[in-house]
Amino acid sequence: MKILMILTSHDTLGDTGRKTGFWLEELAAPYYIFKDAGAEITLASPKGGQPPLDPKSNEPDSQTDDTRRFEADDEAKAALASTVKLADVSATDFDTVFYPGGHGPLWDLAEDAISIDLIETTLAAGKPVALVCHAPGVLRHVKTADGRPLVEGKKVTGFANSEEDAVGLTDVVPFLVEDELTAKGGVYSRGPDWGSYVVQDGLLITGQNPGSSAAAARALLDALAA
Repeated sequence: MKILMILTSHDTLGDTGRKTGFWLEELAAPYYIFKDAGAEITLASPKGGQPPLDPKSNEPDSQTDDTRRFEADDEAKAALASTVKLADVSATDFDTVFYPGGHGPLWDLAEDAISIDLIETTLAAGKPVALVCHAPGVLRHVKTADGRPLVEGKKVTGFANSEEDAVGLTDVVPFLVEDELTAKGGVYSRGPDWGSYVVQDGLLITGQNPGSSAAAARALLDALAA
């Protein structure tokens, strides 16, 4: 079982002067669910090398058993420090793709032609794709084989407008995930703010927020086993 996890390379939170990147729990929780299931994991990012960590995701209030395990795991940290460049990976080499979130993907992966093609190719091959929190926003330009928006008519979730408002970034992000999925014809639903909520529609699995990352990873493993 070969799983590709794709992280952002974007580290700037709009024009706020603050840093962003990927959200640690959304990498760490799925990483260990996959690893403990015996999967071979490859980490990739648009620029390759060390992707930027959203500093807020490693503050005490955001730490979990999985993030602490990751921080103490030399093998995991070495893999993170040397992510493969996205242009150098092929969808045919993997059984599935998982996208952790964080705000960074809204700037780079959402507009990245290589990422868009990789999602389209993976799904066209009958392989599942999972995205959590802000990462469902990277579906905004992904199309079906007949040129329609991928999420059109599909059940999806992602970081809710109320959650974005709660972190004070509604006017900073380039777009709101909930609004964008809805605008593209997605059948958006959500659970309580910060609670675990995952939606699956065929091969597409989406999770609402950081607390949904473990459940999204387990749903992806179930899809692979089906």
